[in-house]
Amino acid sequence: MRDMDSWLSEKKEIGRRNAAEAVFEDIRTAIVDRKLALGIRLPSEVQLAERYGISRAIVREALRSLQTLGFTQTRTGRGTFVVSESPARQLGGGAYSARDLMEARPCIEIPAAGWAALRRSDEQLTRLTSLCDRMDEEEDVQKWVRMDAVFHGEIAEASGNAIFRKVVADVRGALSTQSELVEHVRGRRKASNAEHRRILEAVAAGSEQHARAAMAEHLLEVKRSIIGIADDR
Repeated sequence: MRDMDSWLSEKKEIGRRNAAEAVFEDIRTAIVDRKLALGIRLPSEVQLAERYGISRAIVREALRSLQTLGFTQTRTGRGTFVVSESPARQLGGGAYSARDLMEARPCIEIPAAGWAALRRSDEQLTRLTSLCDRMDEEEDVQKWVRMDAVFHGEIAEASGNAIFRKVVADVRGALSTQSELVEHVRGRRKASNAEHRRILEAVAAGSEQHARAAMAEHLLEVKRSIIGIADDR
């Protein structure tokens, strides 16, 4: 407990921009460096919020990514415990694992993008354009993550295929969890925004081939990020 008390007493100055990423990285580094030992219970959300001078909501955001990555485990009524000093090989993603998502998404979202290019309405194109514009400007991770999930849902909607739409909607929670993790660890917002923009441009042009290719490229980059996170041992 002396090490924990010493660590907790070290006040950290965290800027408002990207605060959750900074908290996530600070706690992850403390675990990897064994300042926070295996089996130890982390301080409460209130204590962590005080340490970093931020809100409990931002603390919860960082803790979710730590758990998704396999460093910690939250036990109902008991708190959050350190369970690993390295990322899990099979990363979590809500109800679905990262492997589940990596295997399934190309089968659904690549053809959905192609059909969206052929079937999208002017109204759907306007919504997608507005969404991409807002994502380019958004600095809040949680808001960006929600918009990321909406973007993929809008593409599925524009495909005109009820099955694609339902599947993407069903995995929306897992997509958000994964997107949040990738942003915290890899900082892919700008790259993702550019990839989304290329998908949008292909859909706007009515090019099935280019829309499929742009979505395939985006999903491949997400896959590479997830594999890289798992390999950071």
